Amino acid sequence: MKPFIPGQILPTTVVGSFPAEPRRTLRSLLDPFHEAVCQAVDAQISAGITIISDGQVRGDMIGTFASRLPGISGKDVIGKVMPSGQTITTKDTRYARTRHQYVKGLVTGPSTLSHGLHLSTANYRSRDELIPDIAEALATEARALGEVGITMLQIDEPIFSTGVADLDLGRKAIEQIVQQVSVPVCLHVCGPLSRIIDEYVRMPVQVLDFEGSVDPENLSSLSSQDLKDKYIGYGCVDSSTAKLEDLETVISRIRAGVEELGAERLILDPDCGFRMLPQDVAYAKLSRLCKAAAVVRAETGTNDHQ
Repeated sequence: MKPFIPGQILPTTVVGSFPAEPRRTLRSLLDPFHEAVCQAVDAQISAGITIISDGQVRGDMIGTFASRLPGISGKDVIGKVMPSGQTITTKDTRYARTRHQYVKGLVTGPSTLSHGLHLSTANYRSRDELIPDIAEALATEARALGEVGITMLQIDEPIFSTGVADLDLGRKAIEQIVQQVSVPVCLHVCGPLSRIIDEYVRMPVQVLDFEGSVDPENLSSLSSQDLKDKYIGYGCVDSSTAKLEDLETVISRIRAGVEELGAERLILDPDCGFRMLPQDVAYAKLSRLCKAAAVVRAETGTNDHQ
């Protein structure tokens, strides 16, 4: 396989959120979150991340999108869900693009978003009927993100591993989004993969992203599958705790991933987002990830280009 980023083996990225802290500035009077976005972007670049995000600082993964879609009030579906009249995340993503060459766009998956909402309308008899309309709304956002110049689009579907979601319907919804972009699409799923592994590897995306620190068995589950030409987003830093793993621990996880799946296939990241962690801890974890990646790159005989 060719490296995901030309000339870069084992690129690093983030799953999404960063715990940026608001600051009072003249600019913040017009946009209270702008400084938080700047902090998040600066921290990722300073840590050495190859593919950054905008930091997802404006809200949780449900509210960020639900609050902007017609047909939804709060977290209640009150009518037919439609695409937003204005883009939701492109402003912050565009800013990140002015600061860094490689940026990923982020959207919450249709299945996860639908299960985070309450049905308070006769327009939908079930969440299964709601999901295609949410997918259509998110496809519009994805297309706009593609026009900003993202390197990758990430769809977050933590609901997939719980057994609650209809994975066949979820796959079709993801396909609605994938069809609207020309960049590679990454599917992030939290939790254990063993019981959904067959459906997971068949998802219509180019990158499969998973938790490999708190669920190390996920690595073996994937390595036993025919992955064809898919890349793997390998979570090798624990985002569920403020404890900072020692460098050798992260290195050993990356080495295990290389042994199982090959260096050219891997994109290295934390297990999940860092929203709930202190800012200094999140930065330290990203820095440690990048240092560990550099060590393993050197072992593979490749150059360390960021």
